[in-house]
Amino acid sequence: MKREVIKTQDGSTTIHLEEWNESYHSKHGAIQEAKHVFIKNGLALFAGQKVAILEIGFGTGLNAFISFLEAQKMNQSVDYVGVEAYPVAAKEILEMNYVVELEAEEQQQVFEKMHESNWNEKVKLSDNFTIVKRQQFFQDIDDVAQFDLIYFDAFGYRVQPELWSTLIFKKMYDALKGNGVLVTYAARGVVKRSMIEVGFKVEKLEGPPGKREMFRAFK
Repeated sequence: MKREVIKTQDGSTTIHLEEWNESYHSKHGAIQEAKHVFIKNGLALFAGQKVAILEIGFGTGLNAFISFLEAQKMNQSVDYVGVEAYPVAAKEILEMNYVVELEAEEQQQVFEKMHESNWNEKVKLSDNFTIVKRQQFFQDIDDVAQFDLIYFDAFGYRVQPELWSTLIFKKMYDALKGNGVLVTYAARGVVKRSMIEVGFKVEKLEGPPGKREMFRAFK
């Protein structure tokens, strides 16, 4: 499948899959979307608390890197697990301009270490942030009550509806601790019904730039 690095409307880059007409991040702004969906409506709920995060779709590492920056700013302790079935090539990672766009040049080495570290190995990025990248199909996730927060950032329902099924959301529900939270950019009725079917309480929130709505779900 042909892949192309493109610039989104806020100046940050993403990878576009031509055959699917699908991108790793919103064309309306990769950084803006990540901050709105996963930080403002996810991580911010756990301010001042130690938090265990599961990311579904590690991809370019943007969500993980922004979470790292936020954790440093808020002095928040984070254990991060990013799941990815098909890791992004090192060549493409080098073309991502997140460090510059986030004005985080002093953390360039952290971004590099995040991507250069071995898969399935826990790595300490700072005194308050650890990360494990797991190369794994989403349907093989079998964690039970391990996470406070899930960033659900799979490719869209239009191109991969199987990733938004009750089977997958049951795994997400089981992976969360009691009162855990799942946030996603998605806002389709069929996705909401799948979430509710497995036990989630779902709320609709204002979406990131270019998208009217998004979902946040509670266990």
